[in-house]
Amino acid sequence: MPRSKVSVALTCAAAVSLLSACVAGPAPANLDTSVYAPGQVAWNGSHQPQGDWISQAPVARGAPTCSRSVPRELNTHRRVAPASFLDRTPPLGAGDRLDVAILGDDDRLSGTYVIESDGSMAVRGQAPVQAAGLSISALTQTLRAQLVRQNVVRPLQNAVRVALIENAGVSVSVGGAVFQPGAVRAGERNPESRIGLSEGAVSGDDNVTRTIAGAIRAAGGVRPDADVGRIYLLRGGTYAEFDLTGFLHGWTSRDVSLSSGDRIIVPSRTCFDPELVRPTPLTAPGIRVFMSNLTRSAMNNAGAAIGHQTTSLPYGTRFLQGLVTANCVGGTFMESDRRAVLISRNPINGQSIVIERDIEQLVRNANRDGLNPYLMPGDAIACYDSRWTNFREAVGLVSEAVNTATPAILLDSAL
Repeated sequence: MPRSKVSVALTCAAAVSLLSACVAGPAPANLDTSVYAPGQVAWNGSHQPQGDWISQAPVARGAPTCSRSVPRELNTHRRVAPASFLDRTPPLGAGDRLDVAILGDDDRLSGTYVIESDGSMAVRGQAPVQAAGLSISALTQTLRAQLVRQNVVRPLQNAVRVALIENAGVSVSVGGAVFQPGAVRAGERNPESRIGLSEGAVSGDDNVTRTIAGAIRAAGGVRPDADVGRIYLLRGGTYAEFDLTGFLHGWTSRDVSLSSGDRIIVPSRTCFDPELVRPTPLTAPGIRVFMSNLTRSAMNNAGAAIGHQTTSLPYGTRFLQGLVTANCVGGTFMESDRRAVLISRNPINGQSIVIERDIEQLVRNANRDGLNPYLMPGDAIACYDSRWTNFREAVGLVSEAVNTATPAILLDSAL
């Protein structure tokens, strides 16, 4: 076959191959048990891609039903009334700042002291004493006894005075239905919120974030399946159950000050509660979402105006609002046939799920909320080109191929 005919044949084959790419690919396949939130499954008649659902266990598709269980860790602890924690001032801990005043001292021993990381505190010129775990009154008596033994002060009742200046943050553990379980610092302060640095002499402190709610927020906030009416605080060999639903509705809810080493367990109800998908004192104020929008008009994320600020969204944002933020909605009619996928993960069992939606159908459908799931922290959004955009790309590439082959055809004819 002459070289000119070979070139034309290859060009035509490339055109057929490129034009065949305009057909939409199959919808993603998922496990039945990966469904976590409402709106993740498209119902029949919704004109949305269904995909294959693989049954790994006999569980129906859709958000799981609610159930309650008691954490096993509680079996080794003794239950006490919440009042035993509510009515008790938390003991001193590492990092707490104290004002120590010695009767008759000319500021040689008196001053501001900080409890060391090992829990000890030492008055200048004296051996350290264990301060962590003690109350203010107990530490006062310990210091007074030490200074009396050393003949530094007389055995008077008011020879030593200790006052709290600032409660530091404490290390606690948060587990269960939170987005970032593990060890956290509750009540940690930045330099601007430190007590007694600019006000001068002060006494007393109320660290409002060194609480159960503050620790939960430090652990990423509760998940939508959390049981906020049964939150457990474990301290030593005891535990108490607390109802913090008041934080969700603006009711009065007594929080508990924490001590170093406390443990918090947030049980799961194994079902999705939309009331927990909004900013509250127990939930995250915002989330980070990964985005990708690689269209013909935006060859990279920078061109699509996707940056650090765009991927930070308020908690409670839905899939469609996220698509608008990623600039996947709107444009010319030629690009209205676009599709998008949401990549999420079921936090209860760790299984991932990929949800595909026809963007234009999602915009036009009156029942969109049933197809428009909430975005969770760490989710990912990706937008695909429309069939018309792919067709335009294919035609353009074929035209370039034909133009490239023309000199070869002319050269073959000349030979």
